[in-house]
Formats: sequence, structure tokens, C-alpha cells
Amino acid sequence: MRVPESWLRSFVSPDWTSDEIADRLTMAGLEVEEASPAAPPFSGVVVAEVRKVERHPNADKLSVCEVDAGDGTLRTIVCGAPNVAAGMRVPCAVPGAVLPGNFVIKPVRMRGVESAGMLCSARELGLSEDHSGLLALAPDAPIGAGIRDWLKLDDTVFTLKLTPNLAHCMSVFGVARELAALSGAELQTPEHPPVAPAIVDKLPVKISAADLCGRFSGRVIRGVNAGAPTPDWMRLRLERAGQRSISALVDISNYVMLELGRPSHVFDLDKIHGGLDVRWARKGETLELLNGQTVQLDADVGVIADEKAVESLAGIMGGEATAVSDDTRNIYVEAAFWWPAAVAGRSRRYNFATDAGARFERGVDPATTVEHIEYLTRLILDVCGGQAGPIDDQVTRLPERAPVSLRTARARKIIGVDMADSTLTDAFARLGLPARLQGDRIVVTPPSWRFDLQIEEDLIEEVARIWGYDRLPQRPPRAPAALMAWPEARRTVSRLKRTVAARDYQEVINYSFVESGLDAQLGLAPEGSSAIRLLNPIAAQMDRMRTTLWGSLVENLRANLNRKAGRVRLFEVGRVFFADPAVPAGPAQVHGIAQPRRLGLLAFGPAVDEHWSAAPRAADFFDMKGDLEALAGEGLTVEAAEHPALHPGRSARVLLEGRPVGWIGEMHPAHQQALELPQAPVLAEIELDPLLAAKVPVYREVSKFPPAIRDLAVVVPIDIPAARVLGEIASAIASVPAAALVKNVRIFDEYRGKGLENKEKSLAFRLWMQDTARTLSDADAADAVQGIVGWLADRIGARLRG
Repeated sequence: MRVPESWLRSFVSPDWTSDEIADRLTMAGLEVEEASPAAPPFSGVVVAEVRKVERHPNADKLSVCEVDAGDGTLRTIVCGAPNVAAGMRVPCAVPGAVLPGNFVIKPVRMRGVESAGMLCSARELGLSEDHSGLLALAPDAPIGAGIRDWLKLDDTVFTLKLTPNLAHCMSVFGVARELAALSGAELQTPEHPPVAPAIVDKLPVKISAADLCGRFSGRVIRGVNAGAPTPDWMRLRLERAGQRSISALVDISNYVMLELGRPSHVFDLDKIHGGLDVRWARKGETLELLNGQTVQLDADVGVIADEKAVESLAGIMGGEATAVSDDTRNIYVEAAFWWPAAVAGRSRRYNFATDAGARFERGVDPATTVEHIEYLTRLILDVCGGQAGPIDDQVTRLPERAPVSLRTARARKIIGVDMADSTLTDAFARLGLPARLQGDRIVVTPPSWRFDLQIEEDLIEEVARIWGYDRLPQRPPRAPAALMAWPEARRTVSRLKRTVAARDYQEVINYSFVESGLDAQLGLAPEGSSAIRLLNPIAAQMDRMRTTLWGSLVENLRANLNRKAGRVRLFEVGRVFFADPAVPAGPAQVHGIAQPRRLGLLAFGPAVDEHWSAAPRAADFFDMKGDLEALAGEGLTVEAAEHPALHPGRSARVLLEGRPVGWIGEMHPAHQQALELPQAPVLAEIELDPLLAAKVPVYREVSKFPPAIRDLAVVVPIDIPAARVLGEIASAIASVPAAALVKNVRIFDEYRGKGLENKEKSLAFRLWMQDTARTLSDADAADAVQGIVGWLADRIGARLRG
């Protein structure tokens, strides 16, 4: 939110500099992100009057102007602006002037005509993006006066970043109220005397949904001049607050919203059919909004409708059908109190946001609708003329403000300062919060504009803000912080991340909210569970809690590919979410919501960076499998299985100590094509907790005798995976006494073809045998090999290859 200092000081003007105001507001919780002048630095620009305009003799789109810049002589300036005219007063950069961007003005010859200066647009002075013509100044602007002084361009504009609980500060007056409380300076509270009705016209209004609208105020104004220009002072304040001037009626509505935090709406009265009905939308109704978007309405969306159609989204945006234009002569002005829960999230559902919706969903003062209608009316009559009717004010139900108690002893303990009771009550008085001391408690009744004061901690925060966060003492924690020994058999998540990063992966951190379409394609919910859809997503493309880490990793991949990255290796450690009724409530979990932690990996592009010593090849299934084995150790195996997101012939289930813990494989070709990826990335997702188990080192005596090495080739059915054969060899080593001498086994060859049946294959293994007490004989090695061959023959029908 942008707040011009001059506008702010019209309500409260403490004896502080701009920097001091920014610092104190920040220390009170109203973070000032930036404090900058209304215009960037420039010099040498003065108010000038165009005396005469003639067409350039050598250019159709240029004009030759005689300009009085207040130095006693007329200068000739060539100008290309379409709106230049004799008699207008404009900014003139004289030779030697320096414009934003360090652009120095010098006398130049343009198409044969000498030009001694430059007439400026708003964009050339850095005031706005408007470059359609010269910046027209007021007719009474003094010729020769500096533009910076005349337009007050050194006025500081504060850019505030407000937290959601500070709804009462979403206006210039709201910030002024806080500044007055902080500084003790007098607050000039605006007064809005009633406008006497000149006509008796009223528009029939019915409130059919009390849970949508608690109060609705409005009045008819006839005979307005909608084409009247917006006053310069109002347009200037709007522009410095970041609001573009549109038309007088719209500008007045926006001005009151920015100044007092009161969103309102102006209807073209002649376009309303019958009266207005404030109600919930009906399924299937549509509305064309002021931004040109046509939305399909749901039954939980509030609307203002007439007898024929819906005319406005309640508290968010008006409709195009009843929008005011330059032809408008009769209007209806409304100001209402919409329940925050009835507005929250509705605009994001339609993929846009409005200033009015941002205020109403946080809470707008319901007690001031009538006086703000009076203020709107006065501004409209002063600028556009017309005759106003009586105000129609309907109240259905307003928020109740229950008193909140503050224990003085607890406030002192939490804040960490031994404050007197009078200091506590003074903080509330400065904020305009009615408070009374009752024994060891202070009871505060929140005013109508404070929706955030509900519990004791809210009051403690208010005291700390007014006291000043920068004044709070810095003390070391008093609680003992004994270091606990970390179990050797378990590694930390950070240690696991460092291990993954050492495998040439980069960590990413993504939102837990994802787009439902991609997540549904890539995710596989466990049996008996389902995905969780969000009722109030922060954005339309984040409408679901993720069920897999792959969706976010793939989006990260696409973003990198769009920026010409050729090799991408990413990992993320995070939670996925499922609706599972079997999950009980607990200290770190919510009933019915499963939140397992996962490790997700993605590899795309070359397996290694381009180098002369290695032939280029794409990362594949086995590269990823090797990375997982490096993370999990020997207990990790894979078995062929199909996953809807993975290539049917290049995917596998990951097992750890025989238990399924995740998936690995290349992306399914259909998904690759739909996502327009040049090649399929390799993906893996593993449960995190099993990976945190670490093997504790166990001492084994190292043999000083040389090993006996033998190669063993066995023929097995073609459908038996090599991993199973390796598992059976390990079982033989553990079960057959003669085979216990085998210390290590590695597969090094697979053969299919001549000499074997069509449904057979040959697997070759290398065996290392060793004893710590003696050198092994050939007979010992032969007995060990024979024991393994016999075991394989009994278990899987293997035979020794001849």
C-alpha cells in the first residue's frame, strides 16, 4: 500500500522527519518497504506557457512552438506531442536540464529547425507511464516556477507491507491513527456533516441474506455531470497512492476507499431494473464484470441483483451492465458492511484480486457507512453537481464486540518489561481502545474498526507495538539448553540432504499447494486415501495439496528448460498429503490427514557434464538407481512394477529391507508429450523416514591371507531377475557352511542366445572367498561354489552353465 506523506500529514503531523516516520511505523509492525520521493531526481524543468504553435516545415508530425519559460525571452522548441496547443502550460526542460536516467538536454537542430529545450510528458519526468502527450499543468501555474516545487515532487511516498491482521491500517487515515498513537501528535479526525436531501427519490433495496450483508446504506443522486474533470488535487493524491485516474465518479469512490478504507460502488441508476436485492447467487447465474471478465457464479458467492439480472459481486467488483459512463446522469451510491467470511477467497476463485475485496475479507468498520455516504455525496456534488436524495440505511446484524481481558502480570512477563498499569492503559488510550482497570486486569472493548482484537495475546501485542519493538530489552534465554546426543543409528535430514547434494543434485523448496490436473496425473494415492482439495486456494493454479513431489519438480524442470538449461538434477525433501480417516489426531498430525515425508529426485539431460574424457549419454534409470543405492546402502533393491506416471517398461518399485518405500523410473511418454518435454526425465520418490536409518559400523577382523576368486555362471529362467538370484546367493552364504567363506559377490555378465533355450539366460557372478586364519585351498573354493550351485538348483531351478 502506497501512502503519500503529504496526505498522511493532513491528518497527523508529528515533529518527525520522513525517515523517522518510516522507522517508527516499521517498529510498530507497519513495515515500510520503501520511502522514496514522488518523482525520481531531475533538475532544470520549469513551468512554461506555449504562446504559438506552427507546423514544422519539414515534418508532418512535428510542431514548432514559441515558449515562454519565464526567463524574459521566447524560445523556439520543436515538439512531437499531439496535444500541444497555444495557451497551455507545460513542463519545459531548458538546455542544461538533467532528466531521469541522466538524460541531459542540449540545444539541437531537428529537421532544419533549432530547438532550445524540450516540452515534457509525465513519463519523461518519471511521474507515470503516460506518454500520450504533454503533461498539462493548471492554467494558474506560475511561469518560470520549478516543477519540483510547484507539483511538490519531493513529497515522500511510503510503501507499506501490512500483515493480514492490520485491516484497520489499509487507509491513509488508518495509518495516521497509528502514527498519532505512536507520536502523541494530535489526530485530525475528519467530520462529514450531512448533506440535506434536495429530492425524495429512493431506490428499493432488500437484504435477503443477513449472513452476507450486515448493513447496507445508499442514496440516489440525480443530475450529475459524469464527464466533469477530476480535481487536480484529487488526481495527484490518487496517482501517488498508485491509483490511475479513470473518471470523476470512479475517482471519488477510489479516493474515499484510499483515504478512509471504505470501499463503495456507484451504479448508473437508469440501468437498474426495479430495485436491488442483496442475496447469494443462484447456481448457473453469470455476470460480466467491470474488467471485461464474465464469471460463472456459485451459490456461496454474494451478489447485488436487480429484478432482471445480477449487477455486482458483493464486496468485490461491480458489473459492466450498470457501470457509470460519461453519459450517466443519475446514480445510486452504496456503502455496505459485508461479512468477511462471505467475501474471503471469492475473487481468487475467479483468478483476480481487488482492493475492495482485500479490505472486506479482513473487515471494514460497519459503524461508518452512513457518514462515509455523506462524504461521498459531498465530493460528488462538489465535482459533478446534482441533487441528492435521503440516505436509505438498513441494518440486519452487526458484529458483536466482546470485551477482552488482559492480565497485567502476564503482559509484563510476556513483554519482558516491568511496565506500570498506567503505561498499559495509556497504550490503549492512545490507540483509541476503550479500556478500564479492574483489579489485576485491564478490560478492553474493541471498537467497531478493530476485527483483530479477540484474545489476550492480541492486547499484549498492541502494548508492545506502541511501546516499540526496538525498545524491548535483549536478554539471553533462561531455560537450560542441554545438548542431547544424536543416536548413531539415525542420521539427520540435513545430513541426508548433504549426501544427495554430493551426488550432484540441487535442492528446491516448493509450495505444498499444487495444480490438481498435473498432480492427479503424476500422483498415486495409497489405498483407502484420497487427495485434499482446498476450499480457499491462494491462487487458482494451487487448488490441491500435493500427493507427490514430482509435480513441483517437473514444473521446476520446465522453468529451467525455458531458460535454456540443458542438464537439470533436482531434489526436494517435503511432505505430501492425503485424506485418510484412519489417521488419529496427535501432537504433530491432524485427524484424517496423512502427511508422510518424502524424498523426490529428478534427473534430466546428460548423465555427466560435457567433458572430453567421456562420451555424452543421457541420464537413465540405472543412474538414478545408483544414486538411491548410495543413499540407502545395500538394503535397497528394486522390482519391476507399473506406475501411472512412469514408463511401463522402465519403472520399478523401490524396496528397502524388503519393504516397499517408493518408486523409480522414466516419465510416461504420454506425460512427456503433454508437458512438451524434449526427453523423458528420470524420477524417484522415496519415503524419508526409512532413509534416515544409518548403519552402525561393526568391527570385523581383516584377513591377512589372499582371497580365492572364482567365476560362477548359472542358467536360470528368463523371467527371474538378477536381484533375486543375488538374494538367493546371499541366503546360501548364510545357510550353507561351506559357502560361508564367500565374502563378496558381484554380477558382471548376462548372456542370452546360442546354446541356451529361448526362455533361458545365463548370469555370471564373481565370488571373493577368504578366511582370517589360513589360506584357502582349491578344494575349499570348489566346495563353496558347489554349495551355492546346489542351493540355487533347489530354490530357483538354476543349473551350472557348461
